[in-house]
Amino acid sequence: MTADNLFEPQILAFCCKYCAYAAGDLAGSMRLTYPANVKIIQVPCTGRVDMSHLLKAIENGADGVYVAGCLEGECHFLEGNLKARKRVAAVRKLLAEAGIEPERVQMFNLSSAMGPRFAEIATDMTETIRRLGPSPVRRRDPIAL
Repeated sequence: MTADNLFEPQILAFCCKYCAYAAGDLAGSMRLTYPANVKIIQVPCTGRVDMSHLLKAIENGADGVYVAGCLEGECHFLEGNLKARKRVAAVRKLLAEAGIEPERVQMFNLSSAMGPRFAEIATDMTETIRRLGPSPVRRRDPIAL
């Protein structure tokens, strides 16, 4: 087994209370499995996720971060998910300019009824980050996420 096979990415997911977090609950109720290395933070709306939250997560040792909110046009706070999408795009641009893979930060939209999609997103994100390898800014002794 090589060192690459030992890498388990640390991924942080900011999930909207009304849709993405509820979809995660549904995935659990359906007994769907997804990687345990995805740590979920419930937020009232993805519009509350600031660029600094995403960048701080990477700085503090996350190998990947994603924001999961309501379907476009279905935000409970009208445009929160649209604001989040713009912030995610800005962070991806900053990462690219710094020579860090922008794929480490992503945005997804789903409804509360999309439990299987929630599990699929967590799995796909984990596979993407595993393929990219550890974050180049990861501390040698990472802070617990």
